[in-house]
Amino acid sequence: MLKLAVTGASGRMGQRIVALGHAGDVFDVEAALEHEAHEQLGQDIGTIVGVGPMGIHLEHQINKKVDAMIDFSLPHSTECWLKYCGEHKIPLVVGTTGLSDEQVELLDETAKSIPIVFAANMSLGVNLVFKLVNQVAKILDDAYDIEVDETHHRFKRDAPSGTAMEIARQIADGKDWPFPDCLVHGREGGDCLREEKTIGMHAIRAGDTVGIHNATFSTLGETITLHHTAHSRDTFVRGALHAAQWVASQKPGRYSMFDVLGL
Repeated sequence: MLKLAVTGASGRMGQRIVALGHAGDVFDVEAALEHEAHEQLGQDIGTIVGVGPMGIHLEHQINKKVDAMIDFSLPHSTECWLKYCGEHKIPLVVGTTGLSDEQVELLDETAKSIPIVFAANMSLGVNLVFKLVNQVAKILDDAYDIEVDETHHRFKRDAPSGTAMEIARQIADGKDWPFPDCLVHGREGGDCLREEKTIGMHAIRAGDTVGIHNATFSTLGETITLHHTAHSRDTFVRGALHAAQWVASQKPGRYSMFDVLGL
């Protein structure tokens, strides 16, 4: 059994990572972590996530040796865990979105000493969409207008989502367009005609929507849409757990879910 630490353990994703990791036969959840002012510190994480007492308490520091860490927290917390894992040689899976350029640079630097899987989305279906939009973008000419839209729950902080940004990045790569300069975020005003070689980006926040992403390629006469709907967070959780199992035996470096899934 691999010893696992989970950051952001009381969040929506963190709770499901703890629950499914605990229920499986690959991991022992050894540490559940949150920020030092969290109101549930000291409580049994199993009780918090609804699986019954696990004997592991929610803490803001880790004092155990683990084989891998999964981080779904906030950018400033991810920065701290990158430094910690680098110092203690702990393989890391990062699913936090909204990282600054400086934080991504820190991730790349840390990946020189430990293996890190960094992905905007860890579901198999979404990663297939990443591959497909890149291929479609290469095949279609510039007569096709391209729009990316996403919908998430009302509590999501960053917009557009990391997944939507990765879809757009894959399209821009397929088109050989400059990224992110080719993006147009929303439209407002009396003169919003499309410009050539741009990707429209749109974010909707509503209710408890888990995640919906669309990439639309449209020209005069036809429209092609690649669509993905996540029915529950568990699809992301299973991908993250699979990534943690995979990264635990890898050499230092920055990896994507394409590497984990062999795409």
